[in-house]
Amino acid sequence: MLITVRANEIYTIDKDGEYNFSFKKMNYSIEEYKMFMKKTKLFDLLQNHIVNNLVDYATGVETGLDSNARKNRGGHLMENLVESYIQKAGFVKGQNYFKEMYIHEIEQKWNVNLSAISNQGKMEKRFDFVIKTDKQIYVIETNFYASGGSKLNETARSYKTLAQEAATIDGVTFIWFTDGCGWNSARNNLEETFDVLDTVYNIQDLENCILKRIK
Repeated sequence: MLITVRANEIYTIDKDGEYNFSFKKMNYSIEEYKMFMKKTKLFDLLQNHIVNNLVDYATGVETGLDSNARKNRGGHLMENLVESYIQKAGFVKGQNYFKEMYIHEIEQKWNVNLSAISNQGKMEKRFDFVIKTDKQIYVIETNFYASGGSKLNETARSYKTLAQEAATIDGVTFIWFTDGCGWNSARNNLEETFDVLDTVYNIQDLENCILKRIK
């Protein structure tokens, strides 16, 4: 209840990687429970007295359990994780990597025509990250889905189209970082996107230093 998750499995992501805690069988050791409380920040919640009244807090959790803010939390965590690996790969914010850039900003900064992506300038899109190297501009999207739903199918179809559009622009490469067990129910849609976009990566690829290979 305190971490607003109603599931038998809880995923956490931080700079040390991805952790999956399954409570289908309550057979963790004390050390594993300590790891769970550390990774989910429950220790911080208690130690720093963030919550003064657990009853009121729990009531608020119940009220807002299905809010969009909670649904977006996994996406923000994935963004933070990807950014940490961008920095580990040696890129510097404001110099050769940028966060939350719109299409028109990319066009103005590097004098590149992205009309194939923007529907001839009729659509404005913001990318989570942009990496600029000597040879390429990498436009990057990130997301994480802990559960399934129609959103995954829509995302896969949208990024398939985006990949096909970006492929027509010299010097521009689209990269998609995504992960989460939600893709188990939408694997066919993900596969269709992968057929036209070979720069789809997950957290394991990040851990294997995929970002250090881009040029």
